[in-house]
Amino acid sequence: MTVIANRRSQMSLYSEPADLQSHCVRIVIAEKALVVDIIDLKFEDRAEELLSLNPYQSVPTLVDKNLVLYQLNIILEYLDERFPHPPLMPVYPVARAETRLRLSRIEKDLFGLYQQVMTSKENAYKQLARQQLRDSLITIAPAFKNKPYFLSDDLTLVDCCLTALLWRLDYAGIELPNHARAVTEYAKRMFDRETFYNSLSSAEHEMLV
Repeated sequence: MTVIANRRSQMSLYSEPADLQSHCVRIVIAEKALVVDIIDLKFEDRAEELLSLNPYQSVPTLVDKNLVLYQLNIILEYLDERFPHPPLMPVYPVARAETRLRLSRIEKDLFGLYQQVMTSKENAYKQLARQQLRDSLITIAPAFKNKPYFLSDDLTLVDCCLTALLWRLDYAGIELPNHARAVTEYAKRMFDRETFYNSLSSAEHEMLV
């Protein structure tokens, strides 16, 4: 899959079609209308394909000429700084720091629980992680009210990451209750964006089938 629109750059993204973090990067790429060659890798192909690029052989891995980046927060901020329009980070230092903190918590807490749901071999651990992720989203539901985006009037990197996660809730067997309606309404707004649709791999399209 290649996202084509703005021809300011040619980069490559090593991505796994159903990988959560890879999807976050693809959403940012779509929002900024960048030309990027998306190289889809199966898990078993990572070692061979990424051996010379990334010591962790992890996805997402972004290659921009001689630069290789392979950590989610670094990739996201690099793309936003390298291609500043539309901006996906606040201008002012305090707001930028708050956004970085939110991104860190999303990756460590919410993404971590999702990975446990998807990879735990013990059903009890899987169920516990599923319940904890559901409860976490219910707890932060009020933060989705009153603003079109998460605690913001403008789309940020936080929204890109949250949207990728929320797309996977049904796939992970997680249903939010009615009193978390603010989360589901926010998710629908995000899913309706043309840029979000453009970010989806074929595997991600099938998550809601």
